[in-house]
Amino acid sequence: MKIIVCGAGSVGRSIVAYLSRGSNDIIVIDTDSHKLDEISKEWDIQPINGSASHPDVLEKAGARSADMIIAATDRDEVNLVTCQVAHSLFNVPKKIARIDSASFLSPQWNMLYNEENIPVDLVISPEIEIGKAILEVLKIPGTSEVLTLADKRVYLLAFRCQNSCPLIQTPLVHLERLAPELDVNIVSIVRNGHSFIPHAEDMLMAGDTVYFLVKSSEIEQAVRDFGMERSAVERVIIFGGNQISRYLGKSLEQDDNIISCKIIDDDDIATRRLAGELNNTIVINGEMMSDVILTEAGIENTDATIAVTAKDKDNLLVSMLAQKRGVVNTLALVNSRSYDNLIDNIGDNILVDRSSVTISGILQELRKARIRDAYSLGRGFGEVWEIKLDEDNLNVGKKLAEIELPVTSKICAVARDGEVFFPEAETVLCADDVIILYVSSKGIKKAERLFA
Repeated sequence: MKIIVCGAGSVGRSIVAYLSRGSNDIIVIDTDSHKLDEISKEWDIQPINGSASHPDVLEKAGARSADMIIAATDRDEVNLVTCQVAHSLFNVPKKIARIDSASFLSPQWNMLYNEENIPVDLVISPEIEIGKAILEVLKIPGTSEVLTLADKRVYLLAFRCQNSCPLIQTPLVHLERLAPELDVNIVSIVRNGHSFIPHAEDMLMAGDTVYFLVKSSEIEQAVRDFGMERSAVERVIIFGGNQISRYLGKSLEQDDNIISCKIIDDDDIATRRLAGELNNTIVINGEMMSDVILTEAGIENTDATIAVTAKDKDNLLVSMLAQKRGVVNTLALVNSRSYDNLIDNIGDNILVDRSSVTISGILQELRKARIRDAYSLGRGFGEVWEIKLDEDNLNVGKKLAEIELPVTSKICAVARDGEVFFPEAETVLCADDVIILYVSSKGIKKAERLFA
């Protein structure tokens, strides 16, 4: 696909990082030549210096032959005008706009986004999606990722396997003996930086990141059996004063389980703005790695810290510092791949990858399969697709064993007539089934053809 990405900031970079893994022709537009130089060194893209909303710049970028334009600058108005110009002058088929302003995102203005008014096919708000992903993890302490599927009837959970896990070093085929009530489907295991679909003889090892599907009614049982249990999160400290922390603060203020929420940032303007917008959140202006500030914020009595600044190094270091001060749940936003070497040594910190969260919002538009919902896992090693099978789907009436899925993919769950079950090789797919498909990055093209 020929895709134009407008904006080379953190959002644009995260999108480019993911798109570059496929056979896409990527053009990046930005007014900042320094950012374009940096992104050009990291990925194979065509840089265009200029304003994305200007017709001549879009024409220079090849908008007439583009399949998709993703307007992801940090200005909502520029993104909306860019989509309008791309539609009116260049007839670009797919137009995606990043919108951060609460006013533009208000449901009462949804009628704005159509061909008659502002021709945007999909609105994404990465900062809010990142906030939502963090809140889901906070709801189930001990997890590192939480995704809801099939109308919240089944969850995809991820956790880092500790030495204390009672099911460690046990072949998966024998898990039922140790945990007879455990009803899950292990989707993927990430070990030493590599992911694989486990077989019956494989075992869980200390340090593994395990992804598994579990019915919503069985989550508590699975948490106990895997030894993931942790105390509920009641006191939270957020590092960074930005749109993400604003969303988190507002959301946590409405959560009856949260006793205390504090935000720390050294930017005077940002902290003043947040203090004026939030009601029950304490906003502290100061250096987030200062022992004095951390003590003032009550770090020793905090259940979870969330680092969401624009600097990965700061997020990772302050999270490690919080762990040393006794915080059990530490979450760090990772904006780029620049700190991969440091990430390998972060201990039990939970990473929230901007690239994966952002790209999940547009996967439906990128994939050729008929996908109802899609998510990128971890740092992009695979995807989970939710697909409803129409009557004309060629896989309807086939047993799972008869479907020529890529070796690195599998159908993990089926929702049928209001119930969810984990299928066997002899399970026959029916029309109107909703399937949960895991596909690794290597098998995406073949999986797209199977479910096109």
